Amino acid sequence: MFTLQTIWFLLLAVLFIGYAVLDGFDLGVGILSVFAKDDAERGAMVSAIGPFWDGNEVWLLTGGGAIFAAFPEAYATVFSGFYLALMLLLTALILRAVSVEFWGKVESAGWRRAWGAGIFIGSLLPAVLLGVAFGNILRGVPVDAGKEYAGTFFTLLNPYSVLVGVLSLFAFIMHGAIYLSLKTDGGLKEKALKWAERGWAAFVILYLAATALTVVFAGGLFARYLENPLPWILVVIAAAAIIGIKLYLKKGAAGKAFISSSIAIASVIGLAATGLFPDLVPSTLDPSYSLTVMNSSNSRFTLTVMLIVVAIGVPIMLFYTVYIYRCFRGRAVPEEY
Repeated sequence: MFTLQTIWFLLLAVLFIGYAVLDGFDLGVGILSVFAKDDAERGAMVSAIGPFWDGNEVWLLTGGGAIFAAFPEAYATVFSGFYLALMLLLTALILRAVSVEFWGKVESAGWRRAWGAGIFIGSLLPAVLLGVAFGNILRGVPVDAGKEYAGTFFTLLNPYSVLVGVLSLFAFIMHGAIYLSLKTDGGLKEKALKWAERGWAAFVILYLAATALTVVFAGGLFARYLENPLPWILVVIAAAAIIGIKLYLKKGAAGKAFISSSIAIASVIGLAATGLFPDLVPSTLDPSYSLTVMNSSNSRFTLTVMLIVVAIGVPIMLFYTVYIYRCFRGRAVPEEY
């Protein structure tokens, strides 16, 4: 039983890492689109993410479904406690989807301004809200003895979680700018490289600040790091990747910078996951109230059946992802828009 639960915890980590790496860059591009100098540049930016954003969101949907299937107690607690925030997140994702599709449908400056604002807002809010939610999970939330959320919406807006939300924002901005430099050319590429360097600097400062505050607000994570050598391997990988981003940006090697950025994001999330395990939702009221992979999991039969479904579905999702990126591997040029 414990083996199945551990496998599902690892699967959740992989799914959310996949989402952060893939949808992270198109959220970043959507945020940066507000700085486009004209419709030609914005058109190139929208085109750079146009074929990919909907497939990237599948990773988030799959992750949410996996929590529901494998750990229904945790799903119920998180989705009821974070209800308002999640509805805001869902609204923002819908706004982004509609805005990306409608932006270029009418030759009107007002139309494009309105949907351009939708792309920006629909990308900004998820980037922040997902980080705030992640920060609350790391810090812990008030879960009572009945496995119910005992706080309010404003309980989630604590300084540590807000800081993690801002960190998430700049991580995606950095990641999106690097991707944009990889998918565009000319003046827009040069702009994207500058945005990436500034995003990298902000990301490093915020990451160091968040790490320091994690010692204060989520000290239990570090206690688990002392019991397991894996986190320290991830620390080295994350540090090397973060340094690699800067070095490759200086050389103008956008492809290698993007790979480094992806590894850095994956390593940071993996590092947090290893510190959390076996908790899914730590309780700030009493550690014994925490929702873990043991006390919130579904039955052995359900975990087994769903594991078979995942073994079939995830390879298909991976194949589609590779195929679509291969099909649209060219550059988006502003002059074409």
